[in-house]
Amino acid sequence: QVQLVESGGGLVQAGGSLRLSCAASGRTFSRSTMAWFRQAQGKEREFVAAMSWSGANTDYADSVKGRFTISRDNAKNTVYLQMNSLKPEDTAVYYCASVWRPYNSVSKAGPDYDYWGQGTQVTVSS
Repeated sequence: QVQLVESGGGLVQAGGSLRLSCAASGRTFSRSTMAWFRQAQGKEREFVAAMSWSGANTDYADSVKGRFTISRDNAKNTVYLQMNSLKPEDTAVYYCASVWRPYNSVSKAGPDYDYWGQGTQVTVSS
């Protein structure tokens, strides 16, 4: 069983930055693809970013490319999402997700992920 706990959300002005963290329990983190998704109020969950277990492969939603960066520290069982140049439309609950995947691939599809965190709220004011 894997548990994911997100932190780092909060209220920030447009143009500001936040760094989200997701701490994972369990022994499979170092061979798991990790991803961030978000869900704005009244909207469907959407993919934000993903990284393969080694960091060799990453993928981003077009809406965050050039502004957000996903990274991971396998020694700390933690994945991060650095969010810069935040916009009001980035306001959402951000979720961390994982799937055991020992080959270096990533997925944008939510159903491909087995474990999810409880989410952390990010609010960007204009």
